[in-house]
Order: sequence, then C-alpha cells, then structure tokens
Amino acid sequence: MNLKKWIIFLLLLAGSIIVTFLLGQRMRVPPVVTSATPKIRQNLQKETMFYEKLEDKAVRCGICFRRCLIPEGSRGFCRNRENKAGTLYNIVFAKPSAIHIDPIEKEPCFHMLPGTKILCFGTAGCNFRCKFCQNWHLSQRSIEEMEHVQNLTPEEAVQLALKRKIPTLSFTYNEPTSFYEYVYEIARLAKQKGLKVLWHSNGSMSPQALRELLKYTDAVTIDLKGFTETFYRQASSAQLQPVLETLKIIKEEGVWLELVNLVIPTLNDNPDDIRRMCEWIRDNLGPDTPLHFSRFFPAYQFVAVEATPIETLEKAYAIAKEVGLNYVTLGNVPGHERNSTLCPQCGRRLIHRVHFSVLENNIRDGKCRFCGKEIPGIWN
Repeated sequence: MNLKKWIIFLLLLAGSIIVTFLLGQRMRVPPVVTSATPKIRQNLQKETMFYEKLEDKAVRCGICFRRCLIPEGSRGFCRNRENKAGTLYNIVFAKPSAIHIDPIEKEPCFHMLPGTKILCFGTAGCNFRCKFCQNWHLSQRSIEEMEHVQNLTPEEAVQLALKRKIPTLSFTYNEPTSFYEYVYEIARLAKQKGLKVLWHSNGSMSPQALRELLKYTDAVTIDLKGFTETFYRQASSAQLQPVLETLKIIKEEGVWLELVNLVIPTLNDNPDDIRRMCEWIRDNLGPDTPLHFSRFFPAYQFVAVEATPIETLEKAYAIAKEVGLNYVTLGNVPGHERNSTLCPQCGRRLIHRVHFSVLENNIRDGKCRFCGKEIPGIWN
C-alpha cells in the first residue's frame, strides 16, 4: 500500500473511532471564556415578542405552532417563557448555557463560507421533545437545571465575534425558537456590524415570528426530521405540517436554506417516505436546495436503537439524486466520498471534506472551477 493510501486509511480509521465521541459529547467541551460572572443577573429578563394578554392575567404565546395558553405564574411548553403577573417573559434572555466556536460545516451549512468559523450560542429549553436528541443536556432541561449559565448581553455577544474575527454568528444546540428574543436582538445588532447570521432550527416558528427574524438572517439550516405526522408525533411530540410551512416561507423570503434529515433505523428510514420527502423538496423548494442525510448514533431515549447502517444512507442518497436533487451529502460518516459537494453538471468534486474539515474548495466566484456552472450559496 503506497503512502497516499496509508494516509487516507488512517484518516478514515481515526474519524470512525472519534465520531461517536464527537457527536455524543458535543456540548461537553469547555465553553468560550467571557467576562461574564457565573451568577445569573435577574434584571436581564426580557418581555417576549408575539404574545396576547388575556383575562385573569393569562397569556397566549404566539412564538410557535403550539400557541401555549399560559396561566399566571406558569411557563410554556418550551420552559423558557414565563407568565409573571400577566406579562410574558423570556427567562433565558442573555443567559446562554453554551458559547462555542465551531466550523460552519458542523452546523451543517455547506453552501456558506466553506472552511470558516461560526460563534455558536445555545440556552436551555426547546419546544420539541425529541427522544433522539444529541443535545438533550440543554434542550430537555430548564434553566434551573443547567450546570453552566453565563451572562452575555446581545451587545457583548456581537463584540465577542468581532474581537475573535469570526464572520458568522450561529444559534444552535437547542431550539432558537425557545430563546427567540435573544436571537433576534443579537441578529439585529450583528447585521449592523456587517456580520452574518445563521441559525439551526426544527422549523416550528409561527409565520409572523419567522418572517421578522428572517429580516436579519443570512442562512437557515432546518431539521426535517421525517416525512410523516406519525413520526413527528411519536418521536418528537410535534407536528410535520408547521415545518413544511416554515420551509416554504424561508424560500419565499429568499434566505439561503439547507435541510438535514437524521436517518434513524426502523423509524424514519422507509424508502417510500424518503422519496416523498425528496419529491416535496424538489417541487416546493427547488432542486438546488442542499439536503444532508445524517447518520444516527444512539442518544438520549433512543440508546437501544442501532446506528444507521452506511448502506441505508447510501440508498437515501441514491433516491434523492434519482428524484432530481442537485446537492445531496452524507453526514456523520467521516471520510465518505458523499460528504463532499459535487458539481451537478460535470460531476467533479467542488468541495472536498473529511467530516468537518475542508481540504479543497473548487468554487471560484460562485462557479464550478472546472465547467463554469453557477453554484448557489453564499461564497463571500
């Protein structure tokens, strides 16, 4: 075996060994150090946007499809919106539980500034109850259950990105809908400073909240968790239809969109459902919408479910390409050739990736270096 083959073999072996650790421990690495004190500032509470005041000091939240009716002294389904004497507050505003620097490929967002870093923020809480969540340490807990909570105002968050010369702010790990006001304020300030804004979501914001945030958004990665209402209901305590409406709105507003489908054995890996999903994407979002099929590893309440066989991912890839989607990749499979982006016209490799690392970029001025085809995305 020559030296080049040995190097490739060792890379694949090392990637396979550490991938489960990286996925399962993503939130356990030390956070970015800030000047914030560990004590939670009670005066940072923020009145929420998009809610209605009702009789007897009750309120109805309008931030997502649930439209929670919240009596005085109670919280909504996401655990982050609390009714205090008839006024609804976001209790995690400026109180992140995770601040990390990641490669943008980890989001994943493959058609936006390849090889650059993103400054990521997450808090407690989520409006889904996904039994397979890899970040359940954040999403399925309240702020009182967090081991680490930092104080960081929106102004401080933007300054942190500027100081570290990071071009993009990302809201991820848990669901941005649950800390919407914090996302909104940071995004608004970030755009004033020339920074880019990206967020990774389950796609459940209400249309009004979504359209308002998209004014300050460059790109969105949406988890399309499956393509049946049964799967959404049983695995996530959620609904599919609001997600599909979200995807249409993002496309309509002209914001860059990428999709992730975590393929879970026996639960959402039915080839017919995958085909229907790909056809819906093609017909409603367009064939140039990137779709990432991601490998599942046992997590949270699904520890008894096996990891996704590579063959299952490859079959999903083949279906998507047969349907006519132009940019399909496989994730959580370090070293797989389909982790890279290929030109749909000439078939050459546009962006060579090994897991989250970009080894080569053959896009020049938004076009394929080999055949000149225009490649949609955000390249500068």
